[in-house]
Amino acid sequence: MQDKFRLINNTDTATESRSLDPDALEDDRLADAYSRSVIGASERVSPSVVNIAVTQKPDPRQRHSRSSEEVKGTGSGFIFTGDGFILTNSHVVQSAIGVEVTLSDGSTYTADVVGDDPDTDTAVIRITAPDLKPVALGDSSKLRVGQLVIAVGNPYGFQCSVTAGVVSAIGRSLRSMSGRLIDDVVQTDAALNPGNSGGPLVNSVGEVIGVNTAIILPAQGICFAIGVNTAKWVAGRLMTYGKVKRSYLGLMGQNTPLHRRVVRFHGLPVDSGFLVTTVEKESPAAHAGLKEGDVIVGYGDRPIKGLDDLHVLLTEEEIGVTTNVTVVRRTEKLELPIVPEEKLAA
Repeated sequence: MQDKFRLINNTDTATESRSLDPDALEDDRLADAYSRSVIGASERVSPSVVNIAVTQKPDPRQRHSRSSEEVKGTGSGFIFTGDGFILTNSHVVQSAIGVEVTLSDGSTYTADVVGDDPDTDTAVIRITAPDLKPVALGDSSKLRVGQLVIAVGNPYGFQCSVTAGVVSAIGRSLRSMSGRLIDDVVQTDAALNPGNSGGPLVNSVGEVIGVNTAIILPAQGICFAIGVNTAKWVAGRLMTYGKVKRSYLGLMGQNTPLHRRVVRFHGLPVDSGFLVTTVEKESPAAHAGLKEGDVIVGYGDRPIKGLDDLHVLLTEEEIGVTTNVTVVRRTEKLELPIVPEEKLAA
């Protein structure tokens, strides 16, 4: 009996000692603050997160696909205006012949695809429904490495699942399915899974700072989101034009190193360039006189080290504007005037 009393007494003493330990109290307060941030942010944004069910055309390039069969996929999205506009990923709704959106209250609506941009993996769809709750959009340029972020989505169909982590890096570049680089991508260790695509990445006050887009398998804790500033710009174009206008030259090729003698002889600011392997007929490149074997090393007053540098410059503003493209042809350096045209949808 005496030993039992001693055990109880010691336990009470340990509990009392922890309650009086200032370090332990501070740890408890920090844990509570972290929990409150995650809870508050998820409660603010979850009513705006939707589940997207897509019916797609079968891929005729696949040998075993049957033209009568429909392919079904799912993803996430979030309402960003009160009149039913929803942001998601381009790869979620691409080739869709039917899109259904399920809200957090379980109600389902048919959605129309307003437009999608594979170059930034961003798409906008729209539903008509009452009492929609849009998210608050933040500013991804203000993100800092180590900042708390929360991802909300529908991985594997588990609606409004919440994961938390930190911003692992900012200013990353990610290759889109179209081949272009998506700039200013946010890297996070907040867990993402198939079905999270298109869902929001939010900060501790519930503002969306990214659109979840990709994971690296089999790595753990390496996930990516398109910065919300990029998504806002693209969404505005999609809502206005149904697409993002970009210019094109009409050529194909690959990055290639330049011989040191060529670099020194012409005083080039780069040691590599874009080797042209194909020139489309009747394209801006063909009209400018570009030929197979040319190496593009400059566009206007900007040096070109490879395809990505060229892609960055081929914006909407370049359509119809005459610009000199600098090429190395065998041992010569040439300046060829070129007029980019609007890139048509594939």
